[in-house]
Amino acid sequence: MPVVKRVPSTGLAPEIGIVHLGLGAFHRAHQAVYLQRHLNRHGESDWGLCSANLRSNRILVDQLREQDSYYHVAEYRDREQVTLREIGVLREALYVGEGGYDLELLLQRMAAPQTRIVTLTVTEKGYCLSPATGLLRIEDPAIAHDIAHPQAPRTAPGIVLEALRRRRVAGLAAFTVLCCDNMPDNGQRTRQAVSALAALQDEGLMQWVNEHVAFPGSMVDRIVPAMDGESFTRVEQQLDCHDRAAVVCETFSQWVIEDHFPLGRPDWEVEGVQMVDDVRPFETMKLRMLNGSHSLLAYVGLWVGHETVFDAINDADLAHFIERYMAQEAAPTLDMPAGIDLAVYANDLKARFANDSLQHRLGQIAMDGSQKLPQRWLLGAQRLLDEGRGLACTALGIAAWIRYCTQPLPGGSAHLIEDPLSATFADLAGRFEGTSLVEAFLDLDEVFPAALSDRAAFRDAVQCAYDELARDGMGRVLGNFAALN
Repeated sequence: MPVVKRVPSTGLAPEIGIVHLGLGAFHRAHQAVYLQRHLNRHGESDWGLCSANLRSNRILVDQLREQDSYYHVAEYRDREQVTLREIGVLREALYVGEGGYDLELLLQRMAAPQTRIVTLTVTEKGYCLSPATGLLRIEDPAIAHDIAHPQAPRTAPGIVLEALRRRRVAGLAAFTVLCCDNMPDNGQRTRQAVSALAALQDEGLMQWVNEHVAFPGSMVDRIVPAMDGESFTRVEQQLDCHDRAAVVCETFSQWVIEDHFPLGRPDWEVEGVQMVDDVRPFETMKLRMLNGSHSLLAYVGLWVGHETVFDAINDADLAHFIERYMAQEAAPTLDMPAGIDLAVYANDLKARFANDSLQHRLGQIAMDGSQKLPQRWLLGAQRLLDEGRGLACTALGIAAWIRYCTQPLPGGSAHLIEDPLSATFADLAGRFEGTSLVEAFLDLDEVFPAALSDRAAFRDAVQCAYDELARDGMGRVLGNFAALN
């Protein structure tokens, strides 16, 4: 049994000053923890949270309401050491999924004078932007709805925009919009989504947004696996914590934020947040080194029968492959500030991946690949080609992703493809095979930017990796990488 350090929630019930969109496990284990530590330190705060679940079901919201919005975060250093935190900074949980039960209350909270920051963790696809171009997907049915019915929005950009419209009408200053999702230039991409939607609704509102709303960028980092029955059982039996809203995560946590908050902010730096002028180098480092490696572990690891990150990183050939990717295909594309040692960062990542207490499932990481690959692999691949470097690891990852999207995994087991383009993948798999299938995937302009897909060197590398994988199997292909110096 692990040694458990228990940290209770202390301080007075805080006033709501931040509204968050995306009441998932990551938000509850990351941003909320920083704010709880802030509350514990000061004893009182006007930076309490109202958080809204925009999709899935309302079971979590109902559970939190039964618990007066209190819940627990179990931070595992390893199987022997756990910190169990009680979180009480969340003052209100709302559900705005199917049926939109709490939509009006959410909009009222966002438009209230005391709300000074709105934060988001809605995943890459939640911004309704094309992964390849970064432009708003106006053909998306949910965006089309928000254009036609702006006061009853369904998307995150639509909700943010309607709340800003209400503040403008009321003569209130705009809140700051802080994106906490894994996207390059995530502040600017969030601005693009909101501003582009405003242009389709109200030209004057668009100008007001562009002139008055701050969209600082941020980089967030903490490994937070999805909770399942096994996770809840472990929390109950090992930690004596009977909380169906609990979250399990690693001890490590990082948050880097551009310091641009016209209406003020918590003194996050006291809690270890790095407040910087430019977050982009940190953002890109995390996307290509951590997230890029995670996606490789998922698509490659699943093809050799692994189920978790721990299993995959303890495969010697796969670990060598990840080391090669980070050293030769990720790190060379990064321009970091002085003092950042990418070799040390890579070693730290491997140690975090080897935390056997998390049980982070590769299938969770493999979700929504069409939305993740452009920022995790493809932008870096363009730079590698520009500089005359090889991209064998990236090419194998793309080939493994194509096979994952179109074929059963080893043993013939079927798997659900959870991706906005899953119907497109199924259509391509039914019409093409082999070389033609690879060509059809690389022609998907929703995923592959023309600046990359038009390059023969890129297409040839992916096709070669796909053919080798089909001919020899993933185990032998990884063995070939391991034989390289």
